[in-house]
Amino acid sequence: MLIRIDPASTQPLFVQVATAVRGEIEAGRAQPGDRLPPARALADSLGVNVHTVLHAYQDLRDEGLVDLRRGRGAVVTDAAGAIAEVSREIAQLTRRATALGMSPATVVALVRASL
Repeated sequence: MLIRIDPASTQPLFVQVATAVRGEIEAGRAQPGDRLPPARALADSLGVNVHTVLHAYQDLRDEGLVDLRRGRGAVVTDAAGAIAEVSREIAQLTRRATALGMSPATVVALVRASL
């Protein structure tokens, strides 16, 4: 799993870490049941505080993408597989809507109306 951060970014580091992990899940490179790197090891490799990584993992847990268990670490949940599938379907939808000349606002309104 490749996680990169940009220390010069205005986006908080924990958000960057969570976004990178979410991207790995959406791309299918992190599958349900996969373990994420231990927080301390990831923090060391990124040069950030371990609490930064733990904050990111907790946000992912709150989204239902990661299960955090003492002694087991962070594990990608089954719900993450569904998110990856829906993400691919959304990408197809946006390509089709763009090809039809629809505005992003119209697509968003249509998706919201269907929820």
